[in-house]
Amino acid sequence: MTAFQHYQVRGLCTLNFTAASDMMSKTATDCWAFFAPVLANVVCCPQLEATLTTLIGHSSKYSRMLSLNITHAKHCLSDVEKILESQGANKTVQKICSIQPKNLTEASCPVTKVDAFESIVDSSKLLAACQKVDPVNECCQEVCQNAILDAARKLAEIGIAANLEGVHAVPEQSTRIDDCKNIVLRWLASNLDPSSANKVLRGLSNCKVNKVCPLVFPNMTRVVKECANMITSQAACCKAMDSYVSQLQEQSFITNLQALNCAASLGVKLQKANVSNNVYQLCHINLKDFSLQGISWITRVWLPSTKPAFRCNI
Repeated sequence: MTAFQHYQVRGLCTLNFTAASDMMSKTATDCWAFFAPVLANVVCCPQLEATLTTLIGHSSKYSRMLSLNITHAKHCLSDVEKILESQGANKTVQKICSIQPKNLTEASCPVTKVDAFESIVDSSKLLAACQKVDPVNECCQEVCQNAILDAARKLAEIGIAANLEGVHAVPEQSTRIDDCKNIVLRWLASNLDPSSANKVLRGLSNCKVNKVCPLVFPNMTRVVKECANMITSQAACCKAMDSYVSQLQEQSFITNLQALNCAASLGVKLQKANVSNNVYQLCHINLKDFSLQGISWITRVWLPSTKPAFRCNI
């Protein structure tokens, strides 16, 4: 309890916070009060999710359950938030990361008991694929991710008459598989020490994070007005673009690969709005305008037909 001397847990949550004290401290640092909203999708939330997964996973060693019931989940999530806040984390980290008590339950996954899990899933194969995750190669080769998906599908099929293999899953079944992925991750975490579990889970989250653009594109009316069709004033067009991109910068810190995805997505939206000129090239907008770490020019992502084949790395 000494690690959390600034916050006395109420005893209603049975998760072993002390055993994961290093992870809790890292989470508090990654979700530090001022930076948490800015670094949410890149640093804070992936670390918080990894910590919760590991806490539940390690609790299964004595509970033999890979999920919490909703009442227990509420108590534990409250304790986690208070402990993190006492160590300097943002007091609204739960809201920032959209973490709810149900995220700690089994949700729609039909398998929650460790014994049942290990009777259905080839656990040795799963552990071999995910025991060590290369932070770069995994995002390309997806060895561990495929093993997790395979295990989740097997769990999700329990109680379903129709075999999902080779069939496009309906939304309900897709959600079921996603929920079962969380169960798989908890089992993985339970079979690794907290430090190793954190490395594996963060490596996997990095791959997930870099696949999408997390930014919300605001209204483009001014940009379209100044830049659509035949541009009458380059200065006015670029001023509108600079203003628009600055709004994107204010939302969140993003990785370079996310910046590339965002640049491509915005380019497509602008083209659909009749902005046919390559305004990235015209207004000298590059990746650093989307990401604080960007250094590469993005003029070639304007047209889908000319999008370059980037090497898979992060």
